[in-house]
Amino acid sequence: MVQVSILLLTKNGRNDLAQSLPILFAQNIDVSFEVIVVDSGSTDGTLDLVHDFPVQLRQIRSDEFHHARTRNFAASLAQGEIIVFLSQDAIPDSTNWLAAMVANFQDPQVGAVYGRQLPKRDSSLERQDVLHAIYGETRIVKDPAQRGSLGYRFYHFSDVNAAMRHTVWQSARFPEDLKVFEDLGIAKHILDRGWKIVYEPRAAVFHSHVHTTIGLFKRYFDIGYTFRLLRIWEAPGIRKSLLRDGWRLMNQKIKRRAGPKGGRSVGYGIRQDLAKSAGLLLGLNENRLPLILKRRLSAYRVFG
Repeated sequence: MVQVSILLLTKNGRNDLAQSLPILFAQNIDVSFEVIVVDSGSTDGTLDLVHDFPVQLRQIRSDEFHHARTRNFAASLAQGEIIVFLSQDAIPDSTNWLAAMVANFQDPQVGAVYGRQLPKRDSSLERQDVLHAIYGETRIVKDPAQRGSLGYRFYHFSDVNAAMRHTVWQSARFPEDLKVFEDLGIAKHILDRGWKIVYEPRAAVFHSHVHTTIGLFKRYFDIGYTFRLLRIWEAPGIRKSLLRDGWRLMNQKIKRRAGPKGGRSVGYGIRQDLAKSAGLLLGLNENRLPLILKRRLSAYRVFG
């Protein structure tokens, strides 16, 4: 009987998968698991690589891919009691990654778990600071009974590296009306239904993207919009904690800039932090902007 299903959504991810697939099949864990790959039109040799491993492969057209809908489709194929979501460019840092993730489900009140994300070598200073701030070394149990104590981190959840009970996914599902940040949507649904979500730092992966300053501005515009749409911005402690941590990250860069290690990368990081703040603020107030401008400001075309 399959107890855990690992779900990989792929498209032209051969280089990363060449690192992650051998680690997946070398995991030190006593439970049986399956790996399901849903590919949306790879042309870089991803399919040839995948065929070298004992995975279940399903293929969809590239124009059929949708962040929430495709994840729901992949989960519908799973046989395991626990379903694990792993991005194709997320590389587990050890062969104990899976065991650390699923051990949290020994608590029957835990509905979902997400793991640590470590910056890759080519990550920017902005990404390094953000990942170190959000994904620390301390395990966190998000209990709905203590809502408000964690601020914006209460709802934070990333399906880059996460797991949930199959039954919880069936009752919640990724919200298909969201074009992006579907993980934020399902996390709110899970927590609002009384389940716990655990942040498990021992279940770590290497994962980071290289963003331009304009790209970050647009991404955070969409985050602000999503915060409003899901009514997260009005939740207790959200505004205060977000402003506090945003200023702390900015202050760290300002101090570096003035210090002996200050340089172009630090100045670039400061500009990126300012761009994120501006994008978030505009996204939170998108209802005051004309539709034609909102479409230009959105990174993920959330306004059509």
